[in-house]
Amino acid sequence: MIFGTWHWSISGFLIGMVMLTLIYFGKSFGMSSNLRTLCSMTFAKKHSDFFDIDWKDFKWNLIVVFGAILGGFFAHFVLSDWSGVAISESTQEALKQMNMNSPNGQLLPKELFGISEFNLPNGIYLLFGGLLIGFGSRYAGGCTSGHAISGLSNFQLPSLIAVIGFFIGGLIMTFFILPLILNF
Repeated sequence: MIFGTWHWSISGFLIGMVMLTLIYFGKSFGMSSNLRTLCSMTFAKKHSDFFDIDWKDFKWNLIVVFGAILGGFFAHFVLSDWSGVAISESTQEALKQMNMNSPNGQLLPKELFGISEFNLPNGIYLLFGGLLIGFGSRYAGGCTSGHAISGLSNFQLPSLIAVIGFFIGGLIMTFFILPLILNF
């Protein structure tokens, strides 16, 4: 049971338990807020009032980031049975129509995410995408995980609006913009 892919309900249950624990202690979950904490640790508060916070009040959230990194490493290198990810036949057909091979147990096709695909234009796309994500996270008052997991758990209307916007933006990117960029 420990090795291999777990059913989604196990993760959902564990996320729910984490959320109940955070709500009980009056905390909220989010990954992008850690950037503010890290910046306040490096004396960025001298340059901007936004970073003028006591970072020690948010050190618990830094432990969440460290746990996510350590957990991902542990799950990949210790708990993985290396059988890969089961990819549906329809997805494999869609990949073939786009002249891509099936990822063969990997999460991502090498034709999109292999080291040979990292060049200047793709690097510019990544940099621009990262800036948009950073700006969007700040403008929306949090990232997708913070709004979708923590905000919706607390029945916050702004989080519902943000999650709907994230979903619509993802659909537009997937079905309209990405095919233009990748010439599909």
